[in-house]
Parts: sequence; C-alpha cells; structure tokens
Amino acid sequence: MSHKPKLLIVEDESAILRGLIDIFTFHGFDVESEQDGQKGLDTALAGSFDCILLDVMLPSLDGFSICNKIRETSRDQAIIMLTAKSSEEDIITGLTLGADDYIAKPFSVQELVLRVQTLLRRTGYKAQDDKLILGEHITIDCLHLTGMVYNNEQPFTRREIDILTYLKNNQRPVPRSELLMKVWGYNKPSEIDTRTVDIHIAKLRKKIERKVNTPKLLVTFRGEGYKLCL
Repeated sequence: MSHKPKLLIVEDESAILRGLIDIFTFHGFDVESEQDGQKGLDTALAGSFDCILLDVMLPSLDGFSICNKIRETSRDQAIIMLTAKSSEEDIITGLTLGADDYIAKPFSVQELVLRVQTLLRRTGYKAQDDKLILGEHITIDCLHLTGMVYNNEQPFTRREIDILTYLKNNQRPVPRSELLMKVWGYNKPSEIDTRTVDIHIAKLRKKIERKVNTPKLLVTFRGEGYKLCL
C-alpha cells in the first residue's frame, strides 16, 4: 500500500479550511487540521508531517510564532505560509523565519496543490557531501544543518544549504528561474508569482557575509542572477 503524504493545515477560517481539506484529501493526502494557533503548534510538534500549511493570522498564536517554534526543533520540516496578498511584510517575515515557500491569499487552489506536491517531491538540488566548504572561514555540516561561519556557529535550513550547494557547483551567475527549477523543483517558474528566491538570498547574506550591504561572497549580477564568488 502506497504511503499517503501527511499534511497539517493550520487555518482559522472554517470555509477555507473545509475546502482545503476536501481538495487535498481528493489529491491523496492524509490531512489533519487545527483552527487555533497554539493547538496547531502542539499538533505540529507532536506529529510527523510531510508538509505544514500555516496561515499567518490565527487565534492564540500567529503563524510566524508557530514557524519559528517548529524551526527551533526541525530545520528540515517542509513549511508553506499562507500570507495576505497585499502584505509584503508578511511574506518577508515568513520566509525569514524559515518557511520554504509562501502563497498569497486569495490563491488558486490548483497552484497551492502544485506548490505542496512540488515541495514534497524534493526534486530540488541536494547536497551530495556531508560538508559544504565556502572558503577558509565557512564550513557547513549538511547532515546536521549547522555551520561555523567566521568562528561562530550558525544554523541553516535544508533549503539554504541546497541553494549554496547549487551555486557552488555552478560557478556562474544563476538566474532566479533556474534556482526555482533546480532547487525548488518548479517546472514552469515563469508562471509562479513568488519572491522566495530573493528573500532566501537576503537571508543567506545575513548568515555568511561580513557586511550584508556590500556582499563579497554571494553577489548579484544585475540581469544575470546570483553567483557564489569563492
């Protein structure tokens, strides 16, 4: 019997939640749900889920706090944030706290299902080695998702390590669309409205650059993409 992917949905709007449960059940998911933030966190930490969908605005505990708490115990858990369409701040905050991706409300159900399925396929580029060495001052443990950066211990998410690994193995400017295909696994990145690559790059710079505003290691080549300059 094939394994059904386990999905946790934390969403307080009953109509949206019922619709999401129905559509993901139809697509072969084993779905659990919570409408309260604290209960959502408790369920997330107590269970084993292939992916967690987190709304931002929730009673008792918001989605940002839940994401942050999950990341304290698991940097490998797949998380997608459901954000407000007009709130750039929500998008940036969610991804900065470690969400793998986001989708803005109101969203296409088909696109949301595609995002979850793509994330679960984990078709992105994966580190082949136990350690990722970026010059003499940065060594990352790819198995335990932690690294030594200029003599300071620094946690990394699986997605961040995948980005750095892909850039290291492609010593050229890599466009956003290529990262979306190779690291995130999206087949048609031009059809996806997301700033997830830019925000992940900004987050990585805060971790690996001596001076974030004048990056020397993770550099943007205007009109071409991002390059890891080693």
